[in-house]
Amino acid sequence: MLYIEMIRLWDEAVKAIDIHHWHDALSKLNQITDHNCRTLFVVASAHIALGQVDLAIKALDQVIAKDPCLAVGFLQRAAVHMIANRLEEALSDCIWAQKYMRGNPVIDYKQLGLRYKMYSWQVLYNTAAVHSKLQQWDKARDILLAASRERGGGRVNLIDKALETVSSREVLAPLLVPEGEVFRPRKQEVEQLMPRDFLGEAKVITSLIPNDDFRGFDPLRPQKPGYYEPKVEEGQDSHYMITKSAYVAKGPGELTVPVGAEVFVYGDEDRDGLAIVIYDGKRGLVPKYLLDARGKKNKGKNKRIELANGIPHPPDLKPPNRPQGPSQPPTELRSFNASATHTTPPMNSNSTRVHTQQAPIVRPVIVKVHYTYTMALKVPLETPFWDLQEKIAQKLGQPATNIRLRYRKHGTTVLTPLDGDDGLDSLEDVAETGRATIWCQTEDPLANRTILYQMVALYDYFAQGPEDLEFSEGDTIDILSEVNEEWLEGHNAGNIGIFPRSFAHRDTDSNNGA
Repeated sequence: MLYIEMIRLWDEAVKAIDIHHWHDALSKLNQITDHNCRTLFVVASAHIALGQVDLAIKALDQVIAKDPCLAVGFLQRAAVHMIANRLEEALSDCIWAQKYMRGNPVIDYKQLGLRYKMYSWQVLYNTAAVHSKLQQWDKARDILLAASRERGGGRVNLIDKALETVSSREVLAPLLVPEGEVFRPRKQEVEQLMPRDFLGEAKVITSLIPNDDFRGFDPLRPQKPGYYEPKVEEGQDSHYMITKSAYVAKGPGELTVPVGAEVFVYGDEDRDGLAIVIYDGKRGLVPKYLLDARGKKNKGKNKRIELANGIPHPPDLKPPNRPQGPSQPPTELRSFNASATHTTPPMNSNSTRVHTQQAPIVRPVIVKVHYTYTMALKVPLETPFWDLQEKIAQKLGQPATNIRLRYRKHGTTVLTPLDGDDGLDSLEDVAETGRATIWCQTEDPLANRTILYQMVALYDYFAQGPEDLEFSEGDTIDILSEVNEEWLEGHNAGNIGIFPRSFAHRDTDSNNGA
């Protein structure tokens, strides 16, 4: 099987998995005849999503056969063995997975196309899950305690809950690679699937012919100085003529010529008012009324006449005269001007003066808006906040009521909501030297809950559990309740959850002033 065909089927299968079309993905993968360990891992992931445990185990067996050192393959097969209640095989796979971690706390498979980080504590967690299935509660608890000492993200809450589950004599669920996270082909290889035109296509840049869309290449023709003299039959009065206006071919055999084109005419034979001509190496018919007689080109008409000794004649143009000084006006004209000056009536205080009104100066300001991407727009400096919010919402395609604008006060890193409540009326209070920087955040309206106050996120916070609220640095968080001295319940981007109080800042001065 061609490698490029395998890449194409692999890419189509991954795209089907992204939209959860598992059967379509399997139909594409089944067309691959020469699998590697990564494509077989994709097959196993599709079977797991469809609940086909036995087929998933069979595919994972082939994955490990292709790459016996793939630690994530052993981790995935251990979890599937546990689902199939094959506990001895699951425990063995956990041991092999720990071995091929090679003492590393984490393995990042991004380089191989899998957006997943495998941690050593996850292997220990699955090992404890197998022991809990075997009713070996003390062994499971000791392994979980060892896992809690390992490094890695997201383990604290999960292991604490697992210890509570084991203490209550309940079986732990195994950890699997998240659904939809599969090995993907390299981006460079996928881009090479599309055909490329390295030569490009000829395109008319400018032409004397109206509506000229010629995109080909003329064949090579012999070139020689002067006019091209085609062969004519004896007795024909053939000569060069010039076209008085442009003509576009309207029927078969006709020729398209621009205005002022020099064409070679095959005699004056009249064929329904058309003459046979040659232009640009092509032979065709053009109307005779467009042709105007012209003699053969004189190659030497622009040459200057030289004397016998080769010295050219001096130029025929006369040199310019020496410039004269300003002439004095006649005496009568001077006396007339003087009398006109004395007879001009003076302007008194009651005379009306006409003043020209200057148009008001519009001072523009460049506003840089940080969203999920950065954009810029140019607005007048006196733009009020509500008008600016409408313009930004229109650019983002969002309702104006669902976005929040914030700015950073001078000398602080905290982002303050930009809603006019701080006594700020327009961009004049925010812009500096014709520029302003604003942070934009989309928010879904919050109903049936009371907002106690607002805080601004100082750091990024990633959810450690389903009850956590995830946010990014600079986000504005609506505080709904205070869980305790260390945790708060908040609302951000349509989500409600809890988060540590130390990750956000409350500007008490601005709140008290409001």
